[in-house]
Amino acid sequence: MERFSFLFINSPQKPVEFRQMYTQRKKKMPPTTFLTQEGYKKLQDELDYLRTVKRDEIAKRLHEAMEGGELIENAEYEAAKNEQAFTEGRIKELEILLATARVISETPAAHEIVQVGSTVTIQEEGATESEVYSIVGAAEADPIKGKISNESPLGRALLNHKAGDRVQVEAPAGAFVVTIHKVE
Repeated sequence: MERFSFLFINSPQKPVEFRQMYTQRKKKMPPTTFLTQEGYKKLQDELDYLRTVKRDEIAKRLHEAMEGGELIENAEYEAAKNEQAFTEGRIKELEILLATARVISETPAAHEIVQVGSTVTIQEEGATESEVYSIVGAAEADPIKGKISNESPLGRALLNHKAGDRVQVEAPAGAFVVTIHKVE
């Protein structure tokens, strides 16, 4: 139905509201990204670097490659153009990410409930050692540093639970149970 209706957008039989409704349906806002203050600053610094220093470096490389003459078979020119495209794509990605970011408090209001920004001590059933993770947004997740995404299977399972709870985690490798020892 949508494809058929699209053909008649400019037709006098269809009101202008249909065009507005159709374009609004096509535009989708990116989801909110949760970031810590540190993560927001890090991404902002990267964006500033790309906009200033990196763009200037690429512009100089392009200028030097263009002075070399023939552009069709100039490998340096092609490499600079590819780097420019990658950099501009990353700039756009960061702009959207920062525009939709929601900075989370480093000290959540309710320490007893796991939420984005919490630091959680857990122990997997059958394991002898506890593990400590900080729940962060997907953009700054780094499991090696103990930062897991609120969208990951473990992060999603821990949300809205409290110390003492046993939580079933549905992971791609199989389900497992963890016990929450501490929420900070």
